Amino acid sequence: MALVRVDEARLMNRRNVAPALVCTAAILFASTLPAAASTQTSDARQSLDDAWWTGPLLAASPGTLPQGHFLFEPYLYEAMLDGHYDSAGKRHSSAHENDFGSQSYILYGLVDTVTLGIIPRFGFKDPSQGSSSSGVGVGDVTLQAAYRLTQFQDAGWLPAMSFVAAETLPIGKYDRLGNNPSDGFGGGSYTTALSIYSQYYFWMPNGRILRTRLDLTQSWSKDVDLRDVSVYGTPDGFRGRARPGNSSIVNLAFEYSMTRNWVAALDVIYEHDGSTRIVGQQPGSGANGLVDIHTESGSSQSFAFAPAIEYNWTSNVGVIVGAKVVTSGRNTAALVIPVAAVNLVF
Repeated sequence: MALVRVDEARLMNRRNVAPALVCTAAILFASTLPAAASTQTSDARQSLDDAWWTGPLLAASPGTLPQGHFLFEPYLYEAMLDGHYDSAGKRHSSAHENDFGSQSYILYGLVDTVTLGIIPRFGFKDPSQGSSSSGVGVGDVTLQAAYRLTQFQDAGWLPAMSFVAAETLPIGKYDRLGNNPSDGFGGGSYTTALSIYSQYYFWMPNGRILRTRLDLTQSWSKDVDLRDVSVYGTPDGFRGRARPGNSSIVNLAFEYSMTRNWVAALDVIYEHDGSTRIVGQQPGSGANGLVDIHTESGSSQSFAFAPAIEYNWTSNVGVIVGAKVVTSGRNTAALVIPVAAVNLVF
């Protein structure tokens, strides 16, 4: 399915970039050759039933579940942060932090064309400077509904497509964090996301299948009332509001079926986040012992790769292991996020 943003606990050096770029170039080149595959006989082509899939790591599927069926896909990840990209895109070192988390996709096929889902999240933060989380914390929860628009037809030109609407509920703790900001796991905002997911199959010259996905997502967040220490960096005694910026994500993904069981996968992700504004008052030398606060984070953007490997025991049970690596950006964190997930459909 997909690994959504990790709050964003956002390591990257040049030795990480080169393999990812080589892998991307190889798969992109291969994906331009479907016409050659079409000249082969049907006996030489891998059948869709002979290809089993779990991933890719981030791009969600446009397919909806058959009526009455469930999908359960728990993710475990570790977000390793040791730098950030400034507004000019230059990378700087920063204090190291390890954030551990899980998020699980629990989906149900209401009817063949509609799938409903819930995505709970949990986490634990371990910064090199400051206190670790006092325990495993509950993050925000997302409710989503997917409506299938089209289905892929073998030898057809139309991709599978779906429209997805999601609402993230601010369940996780985000302010009044006392002396431990690491206990904050939520964003405090109701966030609405609308997405178009698409998927298409290409047959390579050797007859193996290359599955591609393109997911487009736009999200909007409501204002957040803030008190005291918060995940937005406000101090004790602060009273005010945060206005998170809108977010746009483009996710292009490739999966190459090496055998029925083994699949190589790669996501390429671009994300743009609008500036977050914080307005309020906090203790200071102003009138009544308070000073006015008006800050803007500035907009941010990031470019990331997520290579992965899948193993599928059956068409309904598989595992995927990989990592999301932020390779460049502006006003964003530099990080690598190893991820493992199990996919179960029943």
